[in-house]
Amino acid sequence: MQLSKIDRMKYLVEQLNLAAKAYYAEDREIMSNWEYDKLYDELVALEGETGVILSNSPTGKVGYEAVEELPKEQHESPMLSLGKTKSREELQSWLQGNEAVLSWKLDGLTVVLTYRDGKLLKAVTRGNGEIGEVVTNNAKTFKNLPLKISYQGELVLRGEAVISYSDFEKINDGIASEEEKYKNPRNLCSGSVRQLNNEITAKRNVQFFAFSLVKADDVDFHNSKKAQYEFLREQGFSVVDYKMVTEDTILDAISYFEKSIPDYDIPSDGLVLTYEDIAYGKSLGRTAKFPRDSIAFKWADELRETKLIDVEWSASRTGLINPVAIFEPVELEGTTVSRASVHNISIVKSLKLGIGDTVTVYKANMIIPQIAENLTGSDTLDIPEICPVCGGRTQIRQTNEVQSLYCTNENCAAKQIKSFTHFVSRDAMNIEGLSEATLEKFIEQGFIHEFADLFHLTDHRENIVDMEGFGEKSYQKLIDSIEVAKNTTLPRVIYALGIANIGVANAKMLCKHFDYDFEKLRSADVETLSAVEGVGEVIATAFVEYMQDEAKKQIIDHLLQEIAIEVLKVDAESQTLSGMTFVITGSLIHYASRNELKDEIEQRGGKVAGSVTSKTTCLINNDVTSTSSKNKKAKELNVPILSEEQFLEQYFG
Repeated sequence: MQLSKIDRMKYLVEQLNLAAKAYYAEDREIMSNWEYDKLYDELVALEGETGVILSNSPTGKVGYEAVEELPKEQHESPMLSLGKTKSREELQSWLQGNEAVLSWKLDGLTVVLTYRDGKLLKAVTRGNGEIGEVVTNNAKTFKNLPLKISYQGELVLRGEAVISYSDFEKINDGIASEEEKYKNPRNLCSGSVRQLNNEITAKRNVQFFAFSLVKADDVDFHNSKKAQYEFLREQGFSVVDYKMVTEDTILDAISYFEKSIPDYDIPSDGLVLTYEDIAYGKSLGRTAKFPRDSIAFKWADELRETKLIDVEWSASRTGLINPVAIFEPVELEGTTVSRASVHNISIVKSLKLGIGDTVTVYKANMIIPQIAENLTGSDTLDIPEICPVCGGRTQIRQTNEVQSLYCTNENCAAKQIKSFTHFVSRDAMNIEGLSEATLEKFIEQGFIHEFADLFHLTDHRENIVDMEGFGEKSYQKLIDSIEVAKNTTLPRVIYALGIANIGVANAKMLCKHFDYDFEKLRSADVETLSAVEGVGEVIATAFVEYMQDEAKKQIIDHLLQEIAIEVLKVDAESQTLSGMTFVITGSLIHYASRNELKDEIEQRGGKVAGSVTSKTTCLINNDVTSTSSKNKKAKELNVPILSEEQFLEQYFG
């Protein structure tokens, strides 16, 4: 019996660690919060029964390791996660007669801020609780964060960086392709705060809400958590919404927060209860993972049983076919729901779905409908062997332990419609007047078969003018927009092609690296492309496969005959760094980001690579004594390591 429990624990540890890696390090989800909590609680129970805690158990860890692209820094004091409960009565009894602060538990990215002499000195993400990522330049773009405060001592505080639901929806509304839309505000925020280019962070409207004061030595807070919050407010910080509670008032306060959820614009996944008496809270100490002065309350998911009546399969422009569960309507958190995304084939299989099965459904964070469990588990659902749109063969493909369904027919109408929608979108060719519905009509009528055909719609003037929803005015407006789009830039064209994993930023980066020379870019091999900073082997392989496909080559050649790509004019005398290659690492002083310095180097004809080689002119690193892999490589190859000041004096002086 003990052995079978240990085997089960090993399985749970493996699954939970995979889910944590996906969530914290890769900003994607391979299981629902409900499923994660269920498996985690089962692991905790088994550890209690057996007295065994495996070395890699998530019950002894906090978060996930920081990614390598940003500088890392150790926190002065560990950032522990909180113990949790879903029981209101347990939360009430936890108080033990003490007054406490009850606040939202926001769902974003935890950040530690340090101010000195009234100025923001440093911002570091939570990371794994011990070591985080330095995101100071990005934090300076948080739209509600004070860069200067009146307090002149050293102030350290913790808070949550978040993107509101309304801003999240606006950002997604600007993305034409359904597949490229962000899944939830938390993932978007995490990716935004950890950008290497803080210009991107600034565009995402990230907000910061303080929830804990760590240090302000010479201020008397009268042993009060509430006084700390008021002090932070006086300094200009937005503080997480809270209520003071006792055993007599806490249940009403929980109900107040619960009723506020539908209208609360900031993502949250529960509440946090912290003792008002700071000294008392500190005197309780901590466990290996949890502090004892605070506890998290997660909403007990409102579960409803219903019957699965269908699964819709929706095809996208890349061929990905997404399963959506259709079930008998049920009331959840005050609204009627009848649909829930099942995300991918892996989740379909894990739920053992079958039409007619009895399932339980809930709203993740009381917002997003999800299937919790399949009570029948018939496992009889047929995975489509043909695409629901074109009838072409489907194929299950696996990426990072996740299986997904794809249509293999390159001429699938869904792929064409989504591809054209993406091609004309704002960040691509920016052609107004071509909605997805209009493009669908044009494809059905045979007006367009490939991208170049969009620039010959004048051949179909009479038919278009007579179409429902069109007329002379709408037609002329469309043609005018197409004329404007003919004069474009190379990054727009590369992004518009819809190559897998090539977003706006990657398109710009690739074009810069190849001096805006399309022929050089389209003929580059995987190895060359992989060496471009921020491009990895996956993106490079997808790009090369696209460019080497004979049908795609023809489509591109036809398109190039219709458009004029702006040629970047370069003053030869300003190309003082021509033929030189630099590598930048670590944080900078004179530049807001590494990308800003990179842009200036490239404007002078130089190149910036992601790794040190024998061809590297110099490595720019303000920590010249660092034992990082790049510094070690530079020393091995006798490549000079220059501080930012030394570099500027030698090459920009």
